[in-house]
Amino acid sequence: METLEPLLSEHPFLKGLDPKHLQLITGCASNVRFDAGQIIFREGEEADQFYIIRNGKVALQIYTPGRGSIIIDTLTEGDILGWSWLIPPYQWRFDAVAGELTRAIALDGKCLRNKCESDHDLGYELLKRFASIVDSRLESTRLRLLDMYDSNP
Repeated sequence: METLEPLLSEHPFLKGLDPKHLQLITGCASNVRFDAGQIIFREGEEADQFYIIRNGKVALQIYTPGRGSIIIDTLTEGDILGWSWLIPPYQWRFDAVAGELTRAIALDGKCLRNKCESDHDLGYELLKRFASIVDSRLESTRLRLLDMYDSNP
């Protein structure tokens, strides 16, 4: 039976990872698909996965009173969706909605957290890699909100 390991090993986010760590991660991976308009997760729900988008488009949104949902970023092929599975209290910080048919590799957050607890080198490596994603998403959010409030004071 073919595994997702070859696909995961080629992804830039996981490239260069120790082969034993890649094998551990692969054990938590599965293929998923989302139809256009499908809500992948909502802010405040339990964050129990992250996704590597294989193709399609996902809108990250935040809800603001009086303005409704605002798209703060759009993710496409190759992007990583979700970092909240790694940081307590493990709740999504945004809403994610498939903008079109989207296929992804889902990685089970609980499975990975257990493996990170057992192997701190894996945990540290993933934390370093996710820190840059968290930084990027916060910057996107800040810029989007600045644009929105500058154009609609």
